Amino acid sequence: MKNNQVAAEKHQPEKVIFMNMCMLCDGDRVLALDKTGSDYNGTTFPGGHVEAGETFSEAVIREMKEETGLTIHHPILKGIYHWYRNGLHNVGLLYRAESCEGELKSSEEGQVYWITRKEYEKKKLAGGMRQVLQIMDEDALTECFEELQPDGSYREHLF
Repeated sequence: MKNNQVAAEKHQPEKVIFMNMCMLCDGDRVLALDKTGSDYNGTTFPGGHVEAGETFSEAVIREMKEETGLTIHHPILKGIYHWYRNGLHNVGLLYRAESCEGELKSSEEGQVYWITRKEYEKKKLAGGMRQVLQIMDEDALTECFEELQPDGSYREHLF
């Protein structure tokens, strides 16, 4: 019984927050979001939190609709980006979609607009977006873990 107790203590469930992000593509263009008004600023892709009772796919479709006015079709899970902050494990699910319908409109999250991928990469990107782009592009990469360093900076590990 004592060994089972030790094993149970070692493997305590952790508190996790699930989020998503979607790179919506249209030929050589991607849908960009210039995020403002939060501690996560810069150019990124639309996305947000998974709500209780939602599947991950439902959440990314809902978030895209809320932030862009567009309904995406057939989002494909490309990988995950995760990190720890304030005792919480933050897990971002990274999706890619190439089909949508609706009328593009910005939201309180920031301005959304179509831009060529080359121009997107020249923008001031939000933190971690270079690694997100690598995961979107390379089938061999499916995970990025952002680790806090002793000096207070963060280091990304791609797997």
